[in-house]
Amino acid sequence: MTVLSPSAIRAAVQSRGPGLAALFDQLRQDGLDEPGVSRDPYGQGEQRAHASVAHVADAMGLEIDRDAAANLYMTLPGRDRSAPRLVIGSHLDSVPHGGNFDGAAGVLAGLCAVGALQALGVTPDRDITVMGIRAEESVWFQVSYIGSRGSLGTLPDGALDVRRVDTGRTLAEHVAECGGDPAALAGRRRYFDPARIHAYLELHIEQAPSLVEAGVPIGICTGIPGNFRYPEARIEGSHDHVGLPRRFRRDAAIAGAEFAMALDTLWAEYEARGIAMACTLVRFHTDAAAHGLTIVPGSFHFSLDIRAYDPAVLAALEAQVERIIAGIEQRRGVRFHLGTRASAAVGPVHPAIRNGLENAAKAQDIPVLLLGSPASHDAAAFAAAGVPVGMVFVRNENGSHNPREAMTIEDFLDGCAVLTQWITDAPVLPSV
Repeated sequence: MTVLSPSAIRAAVQSRGPGLAALFDQLRQDGLDEPGVSRDPYGQGEQRAHASVAHVADAMGLEIDRDAAANLYMTLPGRDRSAPRLVIGSHLDSVPHGGNFDGAAGVLAGLCAVGALQALGVTPDRDITVMGIRAEESVWFQVSYIGSRGSLGTLPDGALDVRRVDTGRTLAEHVAECGGDPAALAGRRRYFDPARIHAYLELHIEQAPSLVEAGVPIGICTGIPGNFRYPEARIEGSHDHVGLPRRFRRDAAIAGAEFAMALDTLWAEYEARGIAMACTLVRFHTDAAAHGLTIVPGSFHFSLDIRAYDPAVLAALEAQVERIIAGIEQRRGVRFHLGTRASAAVGPVHPAIRNGLENAAKAQDIPVLLLGSPASHDAAAFAAAGVPVGMVFVRNENGSHNPREAMTIEDFLDGCAVLTQWITDAPVLPSV
């Protein structure tokens, strides 16, 4: 790679600012669904976003390709096209009524870095592929990392049969409608051989205001949590009259409340021990078809997400959840039906990439903070396949998964400058 001064890199990145601001605005229009945006995976919102990004990449002269999962690949050829490629990517879908930057910023950051290299007249040592990934937001199909795992041939069994929560149609139907090949995915045909990927880098807005609190524009990721999930769990009790004495009750709602408080206590215990984890109950309700003012709830529905940064911690947490459930069942005469279990592996960050990104930020005179990701990202799917990964976070005041995401173009370009500096430094990645 040609040796470039940090100031030249910074100027080339900054020159991309107006075009990127316009593309962000176009992506907002692609999914506009006030409040916020709804770029539904394998639906019209995501389709429009992929078309907008592909149009810009084509105008840049990049090679355009797609795979069986309908992921988008935009490649700047390198000098040695047989060398393992560098992949920079993220997703283009959003949660319903989400923000415009969650996911999309990572795809545009890849285009910014590639565009900066073009402006500097630099041909990279290896191919650089910017990847627009499908269906990262699991709220729609309740399966994690659909696009990234589809590209790697690691989509879990049964994933193609799950139904999108709003349409009731299967993932296979949606993939086919958007130009993908469900049969190839079912046969685990992969676009990427992990051994042929030099590294995977992802830029993302921060999802807790740690950078805002610290007054720092950029974070360097230290790890991505794994998780286990139960999207459709239920507690079975007995529907009874509200006058029934406590000793006779099998109250599913009270059992749910006890379960929630036990999880919160468990979280507090881990936090006190300095062990990072999180547990979330998103769906948490009685049965609307049967509940009423004078009825003891006999059915209670919930979803569970528990995440941590260490596989051993996750396994211990799952065992503790099982013990909590057994105790509640015995005390309250109810039965937990957890339903289908989903999971995602812990995503370790490659230490050489993390250090290289820190050094790149120093070269650009950009202050950074080391951060563990509170959320899951496609980078974890690549890490699980054995690909070296790294992540850059950009300051965001109002969190993500809401219309108030607040990334500034100045902070975004700082993140792009760090990525571009890392690329031009051409780091060697020792095995770990």
